[in-house]
Amino acid sequence: MYKKKSLFITFEGIEGSGKSYQIKKLFRKIKKLKLPTIITREPGGTQSAERIRKVILEDYFYSNFKEKFNKYTDTLLYLAARNEHVVNVIKPAIKNKKIVLCDRFIDSTFAYQVYGKGVNKNLIKNIHKYILGNIRPDLTFVLKVNISKALQRLKKRKKKNRYDKFSKNFYIRAQNAFIKIAKKNKSRYVILNNSIDNNKVEKLIYNKFIKIVKK
Repeated sequence: MYKKKSLFITFEGIEGSGKSYQIKKLFRKIKKLKLPTIITREPGGTQSAERIRKVILEDYFYSNFKEKFNKYTDTLLYLAARNEHVVNVIKPAIKNKKIVLCDRFIDSTFAYQVYGKGVNKNLIKNIHKYILGNIRPDLTFVLKVNISKALQRLKKRKKKNRYDKFSKNFYIRAQNAFIKIAKKNKSRYVILNNSIDNNKVEKLIYNKFIKIVKK
């Protein structure tokens, strides 16, 4: 029924879009099909990359700490974590014909660092040439959400990192960036509105996955 082949699927969206929830739902359904699948995330995915993640998201977020990372330092840390992740997790999984589900990948870097913070796009593209090679997602789900709904979801989080505390305007810019990126390559991206808490989006994601895995 299903051909044994590698598939690299990413989930993108702003904080509160529900992407982490949806990726876990898809992972559980795929496991029931007994297909070789891994679920991972960025920044993170390996022990070394998770250590970098902690530095980026938590360690220097203190209200009384005046010195913050420069936006390029911040970006280079993300890319360093990505290199560890790609070398140690993503490439080996693809080589072994596994299905890789990744919570955030390159689109988040462009949406947040380039469109959100004004980092030079060419810097990221040039580094990606070295650390990614020909690795690109086969399918990307972009979950968009009503910003007020996203903020409501963020308020309910018991543990927050600094990316859960950005301004409403920043999230609007980032979400617009995700949608702009997705519209440039409709064959790879699927944009879904995940504002309402029901299982409609979950079903749409699963049906799209089944369609691709049967090809």
